[in-house]
Amino acid sequence: MNTDPATDPGADAAPATDPGTSADAGRDGRRALAGHLADTGVLAAAWRPAFETVPRHLFLPPVYWEFTDAGTVERDRAQDPAAWMAGAYRDTPAVTQWDDGDDTAGMRDFTSSLSMPTMVASMLRDLDVHDGHLVHEIGTGPGYNAALLAHRLGPDRVMSVEIDKTVADTARANLTTAGLPGVRVVTGDGADPTTGHEDGGGGRADRLIATCSSLVTDLPTGWLDLTRPGGLLVAPVTTLFGGGAIARLRTADHGNSATGHFTGPCDFMRMRQQRYQAPPVDAYLPGEWPGNATASVTDLDPETIGSSWLAQLAIGTRLPDLYYRRALYQNTVTWWFFDTAVTSWATVDSTPNADEYDVRQSGPRRLWDEIHTAFTTWQQAGSPGWQRFGLTLTRTGERTMWLDQPDNQWSPPPAPPTT
Repeated sequence: MNTDPATDPGADAAPATDPGTSADAGRDGRRALAGHLADTGVLAAAWRPAFETVPRHLFLPPVYWEFTDAGTVERDRAQDPAAWMAGAYRDTPAVTQWDDGDDTAGMRDFTSSLSMPTMVASMLRDLDVHDGHLVHEIGTGPGYNAALLAHRLGPDRVMSVEIDKTVADTARANLTTAGLPGVRVVTGDGADPTTGHEDGGGGRADRLIATCSSLVTDLPTGWLDLTRPGGLLVAPVTTLFGGGAIARLRTADHGNSATGHFTGPCDFMRMRQQRYQAPPVDAYLPGEWPGNATASVTDLDPETIGSSWLAQLAIGTRLPDLYYRRALYQNTVTWWFFDTAVTSWATVDSTPNADEYDVRQSGPRRLWDEIHTAFTTWQQAGSPGWQRFGLTLTRTGERTMWLDQPDNQWSPPPAPPTT
C-alpha cells in the first residue's frame, strides 16, 4: 500500500501552534531522512515511499532520549520543540522507555525504543516483502516499524506482538494517530507461537521479523510454527558474552528448520524472557581478591576483544555460558570474566601501551585460557566477517552457528544428555 505524502494521514496530527512539531517540519524531516538512507544504500527503492510518508515523530513521546556519540541526550518537546523534532528525523536511535517503565529505578536500562533508521531500513530490505505477504512482527515497541510495514503491505497484512502492556497500548494509539488503526497489535509473549493465534486463526506468515535480540542458544523454535515453508525470518541474535548480528533465515520446504547467513552487526535489547541476572561477585569470590587465584600474564589485551562485536560473537558462540564485566581503576581497566554455573572466574588488567597483561584465574575452569583459545581460533580462520557466518534453527531445538557452510559448525555441539 502506498500513499502520497501530500495526503499523509499523520502530517497534521501535531498542534499547528508548535513550530517544532508542525506538519511541514515533519514532512521535510521524513524526506531528508529517506534521502540520507537512500544515499547510503540501505534503503531499498520500494521502501522509500513508506519512509517519506510515515511520520516517525508521531511514535515518540513528549520526552525521549536520543542516542548520540556523547550518550543519551534528553529531547523535551515542551522545552525545545525544534530539537525534539530534529532528533526524530536524525539517523539515531531514540529511547522511549527505561527500566520497564519503573520511574524509581534511575534510568539504568533502556527497555523500549525506536531503532536507528539505518538498522530499520536494512532489516526491512533483508525481509524481502512482496505485495500480499503476511508479516508477523515480534516486539512492537512504539509501533514505527509496524507502521512502515503497514504502509507497504496494508494494515491487515501485519500482526505485531509486544510483551509490555503499556508499550503495546501506546503503539496502538500511535498507529491510530498515524492513520493506521488496522494494524493488529497483540499483548503477549512473542516467543510463544500461540500468542495472537489462540483462536486458531491468522495462519502462518510469509515473513517474520523480530526487533528484540535473542540468544543464539535460545532462538525460539516456535517461530518456525509462525512462518510458512519457504518464508523468511529476520531476527537479531547475540550471546551472553556480547556481539550481535542480524540472522536472515529461510525456512525449509518441510517447515522443520530454517537456515541462512548473517547480514551484518546489530545491537538490540534482549527479549525480556532471556535477560540474564548475574549473581554478585561475592558469589564467585566470597573473600578478598585475588583469593586462591593463580597468576599469569597474557599478550592479548582484552580491550582488543572489547572493541570488536564480531570477536565477542565468535567467542560467545563457542563459550555460551561466559560473560564479562569491566571496571576502571585509575588508568587500568580490569576485565572480570565469569561462568553462569558460578564455579570459575578470571580477571585481566588492561593498561595502555603494555606488552603483557596480568591474569588471575580461579575455579575448575581457566576462563581466560578458554577465551584466548576461542579468539585465536577466530583469528586463525582469517578473522571471518559477518556474512561468512550463519545459523541453522531446527524444530528439535538445535541452534547451530556455522562458518561459510551449514556443515562447517562453529558453535560447540550440544552437551550429551545426562544419565
